[in-house]
Amino acid sequence: ATGAEAIHSGYGFLSENAAFAEACTVAGIAFIGPTPQHMRDFGLKHTARHLAAENKVPLLPGTGLLDDTAHAKREALRIGYPVMLKSTAGGGGIGMQLCHSEDQLEEAFHSVERLSRNNFSQGGIFLEKHVEYARHIEVQIFGDGRGNVVALGERDCSVQRRNQKVIEETPAPGISDSLRAQLMDAAVRLGRAVNYQSAGTAEYVFDTQTHAFYFLEVNTRLQVEHGVTEEVTGVDLVEWMVCQAAGENDFLLTYRHAPQGAAVQVRLYAEDAGKQFQPASGVLTEMRFSSNARVDTWVEPGSVISPYYAPMVAKIIAHGSDRADSIGKLIDALDETSLHGIESNLPYLGAILRDKAFAHAEHYTRYLDGLAYRPTTIEVLAPGTQSTIQDYPGRTGYWDIGVPPSGPMDHLAFRLANRAVGNDEGTAALELTVTGPTLRFNTDTVIALTGAHMKALLDGVEIGYWQPVEVKAGSTLKLRGITGGGSRSYLVVRGGFDVPD
Repeated sequence: ATGAEAIHSGYGFLSENAAFAEACTVAGIAFIGPTPQHMRDFGLKHTARHLAAENKVPLLPGTGLLDDTAHAKREALRIGYPVMLKSTAGGGGIGMQLCHSEDQLEEAFHSVERLSRNNFSQGGIFLEKHVEYARHIEVQIFGDGRGNVVALGERDCSVQRRNQKVIEETPAPGISDSLRAQLMDAAVRLGRAVNYQSAGTAEYVFDTQTHAFYFLEVNTRLQVEHGVTEEVTGVDLVEWMVCQAAGENDFLLTYRHAPQGAAVQVRLYAEDAGKQFQPASGVLTEMRFSSNARVDTWVEPGSVISPYYAPMVAKIIAHGSDRADSIGKLIDALDETSLHGIESNLPYLGAILRDKAFAHAEHYTRYLDGLAYRPTTIEVLAPGTQSTIQDYPGRTGYWDIGVPPSGPMDHLAFRLANRAVGNDEGTAALELTVTGPTLRFNTDTVIALTGAHMKALLDGVEIGYWQPVEVKAGSTLKLRGITGGGSRSYLVVRGGFDVPD
């Protein structure tokens, strides 16, 4: 209908759709990506394992497709627990479950099978030996469909939560140049075996204890993390894909891999890390990104974060002279980033980047399970009556166009409360009316209450007004109705609230 000559289907796992690529061809539209046959060759993990074996790429002990739970139990005993039960189709960490025992395997079998069928219209599942201290390393490849395939370096994608990548980087830290060469050579062999076309990724499990690597899968698409490869190679992979689809692919014959520096990427998600990463859909009212990092995003103020799709808001990438430099630049970029209107994993990402285990490259795929993270937030358990955020002097200077001043009604009490905890007197705080809220503090802080008196119970013990009060993480503050004169009470926290002007 639009007269499009070509379609690029993006970089999520849903872009690997052989039937769609074929439909493009039938319609006379170029599909910018691998061929439908390449998607089928590598799209099912159990057939990809067969291709890897044929091309002498190391494999973890595993199985073909499983018939039923009895078959799965027999194979698990042969391989040895723990094992990973996997869907043969799909991606994005969906359809994978770690099993340490026969009971867990039996419980997981039908769940994984159902997830696979519902998400990928393919119910096939198989087993693979689980490596306890594994890193996830992958190699970016590109082919012209005529047997010419190049590797553009490796990426470490080991920082994962529930098998979903959170941070990616290149080059992979702490591996030898010899191993790096082996990883790339194995990826190129796989690509050449099928005359691979366009962008793709060969993924491996790296055992940190034995320093051996094993084939995991091939993703027949551009991936979310392709930006870090672009930063160190200077190659625009999307441009390469477009040129290849147009029949202009001589650039592969002249490409020489000479990466410069290091790059690290974080995935900024609309999710609340302080509440078991529950999704945070809603309207993004205000945002600010750093100008000193590459930011790939789709949002703008007013964008609606839907509950129906992946919660990714942006990818933030820093390129530096080495790993430490790029991590430092990324930390600075995150410090300059803010989102309002929704919760995000922004502070969680900062905690990972500052963690010693990550800084020393001691992370592995389950490293985040043990990361101690305490959000600097306050949960509203009950909102109270007309509780609002105010600052001083608020909005002024617009009477001439009919907009009245805002700000705290009793600005003297408001300012004195801020002074009590060491804040600037105009710092944003809560103005409370009639009846107060119930709040749970997720971090240690200092608070002060001023203005009209509400009975205030901190973990059941009444606290006074007009003085600083220390609050411990996990404490709950209950504010009752106003007693006596006045109609406005004020609650301030040391450091104030992170809100837009």
